[in-house]
Amino acid sequence: MSMPSDSKEPQQEQHQAPLIEHLIELRSRLMRAVLVILVIFLSLYAFANDIYTFVAEPLMALLPEGSQMIATEVASPFLAPFKLTLVVAVFIAIPFVLHQAWAFIAPGLYDNEKALAIPILTSSIALFYGGAAFAYYAVFPLLFEFFTQTGPENVAVMTDINQYLNFVLKLFFAFGVAFEIPIATFLLILSGATTVESLSKKRPYILLGCFIVGMVLTPPDVISQSLLAIPMYLLYEVGLLFGRLVRKRRDEKEAAEEQEE
Repeated sequence: MSMPSDSKEPQQEQHQAPLIEHLIELRSRLMRAVLVILVIFLSLYAFANDIYTFVAEPLMALLPEGSQMIATEVASPFLAPFKLTLVVAVFIAIPFVLHQAWAFIAPGLYDNEKALAIPILTSSIALFYGGAAFAYYAVFPLLFEFFTQTGPENVAVMTDINQYLNFVLKLFFAFGVAFEIPIATFLLILSGATTVESLSKKRPYILLGCFIVGMVLTPPDVISQSLLAIPMYLLYEVGLLFGRLVRKRRDEKEAAEEQEE
């Protein structure tokens, strides 16, 4: 009676071995990603104040001459640039971090999945960076001009550096994620979860949803809400366009295979 239980132990060990190997590899890749982020952070920390000045420039350029930002907390002059530098380090390291994630999951993918995943991954990174750049160069000047010119004349604008940082990081993240809409739309069509025709019929609801998301992710004003919602909707249309192109190519390929048969 002891033989069956003895034979099960080697089988259990064989099943556990691959799991342990995967966990070890995952830990190794996570440590590499953290190490790269740390190296980038240490390299940038000497320029922490300059980085903060660069991020604050869209607001500072609109303030009256001689105006400056303030720190209402004792540790804010240190913590705000420190936090921003750490975020920038993660931002710069995103391609390497995603490469480590890709190297971990790639062995389990088919060749056709690998061929599709690489351009999607690359496009996702580029779109996220594009969203952050759009927020800095296009949205911030318009938004801060609106804020600084609509207040009462006897109110001096003296923004706290920590509050400003939280504000702009929220917008960076919101626009970076919003610019991923074409990828999400494309994947939904490619996976068969929905169709181009179905998404096209839902345009009014999508437009309404974009403004709701803009209201949730941005400050409570119509300007910033519209500056996020309108690009989101346009990017949704870009995703539909790519979905149509992929479907057209797939139909042509299937028609060619039927003719060959």
